[in-house]
Amino acid sequence: MDPKYLTLLAANEFEARVERLEALLASCTICPKDCGNDRLKDEIAACYSGRLPIVSSYTAHFGEEPVLSGTNGAGNIFFGNCNLRCVYCQNYQISQTWKQQRKNEVTHERLAEMMLELQDQGCHNIGFVSPTHFAPQMARAIFIAVQNGLRLPIVYNTNAYDSVEVLKLLDGIVDVYLPDMKYADSDAGFQYSKVRDYALHARNAIKEMHRQMGPTLQFDEDGLLKRGLLIRLLVLPNDIAGLEDNLRWIRSELGPQTAVSLMAQYYATHKAATDDRYILLSRRISEREWSDAVSLLEDLGIEEGFMQEYESASYYYRPDFTDAEKPFKDIRDFQE
Repeated sequence: MDPKYLTLLAANEFEARVERLEALLASCTICPKDCGNDRLKDEIAACYSGRLPIVSSYTAHFGEEPVLSGTNGAGNIFFGNCNLRCVYCQNYQISQTWKQQRKNEVTHERLAEMMLELQDQGCHNIGFVSPTHFAPQMARAIFIAVQNGLRLPIVYNTNAYDSVEVLKLLDGIVDVYLPDMKYADSDAGFQYSKVRDYALHARNAIKEMHRQMGPTLQFDEDGLLKRGLLIRLLVLPNDIAGLEDNLRWIRSELGPQTAVSLMAQYYATHKAATDDRYILLSRRISEREWSDAVSLLEDLGIEEGFMQEYESASYYYRPDFTDAEKPFKDIRDFQE
């Protein structure tokens, strides 16, 4: 199954999409913050980002869901900065240290080279981690890379605080959407991630992703994910995420066959570990909280996806899993 961007390229539509995305940077409406800064003139937007993309690192990554990691790893590119300010961000050294991250600016051509290097290493896909605030730059670099031989699926690994307009322009460029669904309650989104109306914007964004991808995942002959929507739900202490509400929304609005990935890897870090204002997030989730979350999948009839093992979730970022330590298993294994 060839990536959809080849169809755009053959129809001479790819570059026009890129240009429409880049035009949104002139008075930035790339995410729902709509801060209006002219990033084409390198004004710094609310995400502390300007004209050029910022890449903190890029690597073959083995801790993703098995349909993404495969045997050779997902080719992940980690963007610096973020349009959220999560008080428990596990990557806050990348997402919330903008003065240091500005040193990691790269050209679009260099970003394209990174994709081709990961392809040459045998990675199964190109995964952009926290891409929202650099969506136009990402698209420009993909266009350059495709002209130079890129043929891997594009994975858009996002916090879901995305603009529907931007997502529509990414239709046919992105092959796999991998959004977080952080909160069911926008008050929690404001308190813990410092953005307004998170639930509203995230649900609208995920509905657009679902419109593009349809209800089912598409795999190749080796069981690797080539196209689709996989929604990640991180279980937070004290049910701050509103897991049941989000799962019920997924089932009713998108259908029970929509794939989810239930994650147990939360631990208290960044401000959640030190600031008493966030005491409800100051511990790891309990086994009971995890068990209740897993039971919801069966109770609500969620049919497709993955979940982390409670004990092995702490190994999530290790690149050397043994079979017993791999942090994800198929939801259907639990239900059977």
